[in-house]
Amino acid sequence: MTKQFLKQTLTMVAAAFGVVAALAWNSAIQALIQKLFPAENAGVRSAFVYALLITTLTVIVTYVVGQIDARLEEKKK
Repeated sequence: MTKQFLKQTLTMVAAAFGVVAALAWNSAIQALIQKLFPAENAGVRSAFVYALLITTLTVIVTYVVGQIDARLEEKKK
């Protein structure tokens, strides 16, 4: 096996585990929102709460990862 092939394979395996983790979190967060908004007519409301929660979390995580990346790049130089 070439070094590039091995690197690509490891990247794909890591990405696959990332997708599995994301799906697990997706299910957990949806279950939590359904528990917080148990009414039968809360379907649309809970979907919007879920979307807002995920969007907010994504923005925060993206910001933090960007900050960490910038610090690592600065230390490299």
